Amino acid sequence: MIQLKQILIPTDFSPHAARAADYAFALAEKFNAKVHLLHVQETTPAPLPDFVMGLAIPARIKESRESALEGISRFLEKGGWSSREVVCDAADGAPFVEIIRYAKEHDIDLIVMGTHGRSGLMHVLLGNVAERVVRKAPCPVMTIRPEGHQFVMP
Repeated sequence: MIQLKQILIPTDFSPHAARAADYAFALAEKFNAKVHLLHVQETTPAPLPDFVMGLAIPARIKESRESALEGISRFLEKGGWSSREVVCDAADGAPFVEIIRYAKEHDIDLIVMGTHGRSGLMHVLLGNVAERVVRKAPCPVMTIRPEGHQFVMP
């Protein structure tokens, strides 16, 4: 029988992450699991293909850990998720690396994350964090698409 004790929700505070959180909190309720919310501020620049090097791409602004944790609190408040115990954390680095590291260190049973549904040039430029996490995670990963049917609790 599947037992979920620890569920990780990586968040970038987007509507896609909120949609994934809806699923994660429903599963946490069903399995009486602890929820972990993790925000990773990307500090390593993504490699760009040669044909893009001439384009002006805005630099990411590094946010403080306190700011990230405040963002997580607002994310939880805005989503109106249950008042069950939630572990909130923030990290700096490559998002997929930090998500995988966190999952290993905290013995996570399931990662639930949203996808942005990028394709074409945007996928090449920005990569796909969810795709990388699925390939390298130490546990199952549930990805939630931007569109599709809504989860309905039985």
